[in-house]
Amino acid sequence: MGISSWIFFGLVAGILARCIMPGKEHLGIIMTILLGVTGALIGGVISTALGFGKVSGFNLYSILISTAGAIIVLFVVHKIRALKQA
Repeated sequence: MGISSWIFFGLVAGILARCIMPGKEHLGIIMTILLGVTGALIGGVISTALGFGKVSGFNLYSILISTAGAIIVLFVVHKIRALKQA
């Protein structure tokens, strides 16, 4: 996948993750893309380690893996912010 594919892929996964797990983050489009790309990387590593496969292109399975990874990233960010405020 080229850089433009990763940007679009990250945007889709980031938007889906933010819809599934809303929070107080006011992320712009750039941060949403970075969330999705980071989620794709983390989701791909975890799913490959568990034997489910990897992010291999722009398909439904890869979107699901990327969205799950982005949800994990959002969960960690929420927990870190909660610890900072406590």
